[in-house]
Amino acid sequence: MNRSNSNRSGKKPNYTPKPQGTKKPFKKTSAPKKTEKPVVKENPDEIRLNRYIANSGICSRRDADIYIRSGNVKVNGEVIIEMGFKVKPGDVVNFDGTEITPGKKEYYLLNKPKNFTTSGEDSGSAHNVLELLKSATRTKLQPIGRMDKSTTGLLILTNDTDLILKFSKPQQKSTKIYQVSLDRNLKFEDLESIAAGVTLDGHRIYADEVSYIENQPKTEIGIQLRTANVKVVRAIFEHFKYDVLKVDRVSFAGLTKKNLPRGFFRHLTDQEIINLKNI
Repeated sequence: MNRSNSNRSGKKPNYTPKPQGTKKPFKKTSAPKKTEKPVVKENPDEIRLNRYIANSGICSRRDADIYIRSGNVKVNGEVIIEMGFKVKPGDVVNFDGTEITPGKKEYYLLNKPKNFTTSGEDSGSAHNVLELLKSATRTKLQPIGRMDKSTTGLLILTNDTDLILKFSKPQQKSTKIYQVSLDRNLKFEDLESIAAGVTLDGHRIYADEVSYIENQPKTEIGIQLRTANVKVVRAIFEHFKYDVLKVDRVSFAGLTKKNLPRGFFRHLTDQEIINLKNI
């Protein structure tokens, strides 16, 4: 049977079939490079307005923010309400109508005597602890924590509002050691109860250590606490019906009364300042 499309000569067809579905080779392309934002270096000579105010000793940075938002602060005659505004060298800052300048940080350790108060309010016959430092500085200082007029011992005074705020926070847990004088001997069972923890106004208070003072009557007690509230020391012993005759803070955050008689003060060393800031 003849077929019209048959190759009678038996030769192979003289053509090359076109390949089907041939794809172009894949060309790898790299992702576009991200444009990095230039790093803007802060000018070390510039300072945030709230810190500038705090460094002047007027108030804390948190309170300074409130005054700024309220329009009470001017820089070079213009009211500034912008949070984060930076003061440059030569700028004139007015706070509530008064020109202010940040002062050098000063740190003093005082062995507070009796009948001196840390409160700025009228305390009758009591003097203010700031009177004891009048001969040393004209800088406006503030005490770290409060001590009533009958409590004696170590007290730090400074114009560093950041440090004052740091030690006023409840979670601040630096150690303080007190020598407490009672009206009568402390019973051993009461000593053990204090060591186990005392509940005051619904809060559980634990002493790191409490003991009789060696070679002293059992009316003299040493107690180490982390709370900054001196009133707690009295409250612990009054809870067990003892009258507290005297409270003397003999150690504060590692600082001691060594070579510091009652009523005297000294500058803190650079290392002591660093230690306080790192607590």
